Amino acid sequence: MAYTEDSLNSLRLSGDELADATVATLFERGEVGKFNSLMRYVSTVGQELPDGLPEVAREYLAQTAGPPAWVDWDEMEKARMFFIDNNVHISTALSFASMPACYVVPHIAKLLSATHSLKYPSKRMAETGQFTVYLMQPNAFEAGSRFIPAAQKVRLLHASIRHHLAREGRWDVERLGTPICQEDMIGGQMMFSIQVLDALHRLGIHMSVDGAESYFYAWRVVGAMLGIDQQHAPADLDEARHFSDLYMSRHMGPSPEGADLTRQLIDLYEEVVPGTLLDPVVSALIRHLIGDTSADWLEVPRTHWDTLVKAVPVLLNVLETVEDHSPFGAWALDRLGHLTTVLELSSLTRGRVMHYAIPEQLKKEYGLSSDVPRNRRWTPPGPVLSARKGETADAAGS
Repeated sequence: MAYTEDSLNSLRLSGDELADATVATLFERGEVGKFNSLMRYVSTVGQELPDGLPEVAREYLAQTAGPPAWVDWDEMEKARMFFIDNNVHISTALSFASMPACYVVPHIAKLLSATHSLKYPSKRMAETGQFTVYLMQPNAFEAGSRFIPAAQKVRLLHASIRHHLAREGRWDVERLGTPICQEDMIGGQMMFSIQVLDALHRLGIHMSVDGAESYFYAWRVVGAMLGIDQQHAPADLDEARHFSDLYMSRHMGPSPEGADLTRQLIDLYEEVVPGTLLDPVVSALIRHLIGDTSADWLEVPRTHWDTLVKAVPVLLNVLETVEDHSPFGAWALDRLGHLTTVLELSSLTRGRVMHYAIPEQLKKEYGLSSDVPRNRRWTPPGPVLSARKGETADAAGS
């Protein structure tokens, strides 16, 4: 698919018809509180829906109770193995590349600032990490899985944000488009797929072409389940590259909200890192993965680790080589990666399970009321588009 400024502009006008209609009806009938209370107890596939659940919600849950019919399960299994093989690296990329990429888009940063509690800055990272772990379980789409209920709730959460902003009349639709519009949803999918792969490449991680393609495919499935119109979504890595470059060059830039969210992210991970000696590594790693232009926009501090962190790919390359040539080394590193991911997620969630409830109002700040072969390694192509005003695609984290 050839994306253009005009085609992306048209995507700014569309939301998610099914989820939007469901949320509108829940608010109209005053049933949001009842829905949230009852859905706290629905967390796995196969659970019987509770009595008293609003009928419109029951219909929505029935329509979204499974993955799209076109899913290739062999590809999904390859994606799962790719995740197991690279889980700690993917967690690093999500934390230090994907999230800052969200913050470097001003209207996304403004929306995130308005809809996530500043008193709990790890909430979005916890939600993202937990959601990804649910997705990559062997039984992700079977009875007992937590993934599908999480996807259903996230989709309604997005719809509720659109509902609030539209009702308040405090979102400039003409200038910014529909909140969490189709373009932004696809943009988010790119940040968690193609831009994660870019970050892994910058870290020096060995990736096969098949592994990279399968990982992207899994997020394509996720996008469909979160309400992305597949007629407009990138179908492969080449289309994803084109969309990602165009999207970032259209929207990236500095903003107070982006800088504030980045400061929260840095503070959060400096708390996770033991002691204080290695605290500057957090800022240095973000700067290394997203580039100096974006890092400066987000006011990421420059530190004496900025040069040293560039040696990380060399170290990881050594570890990856050990893993490639030693079955025991591969097992040991996979277990270490699993434990690291579990510990990080435990720290972020503080022992809580994320419930993705529909907010009954937004907060008032910001003007709002309430085993894969490795013989062919994946290497990202050059940028499709040069970024605007002379910035390079490096600034977009590409």
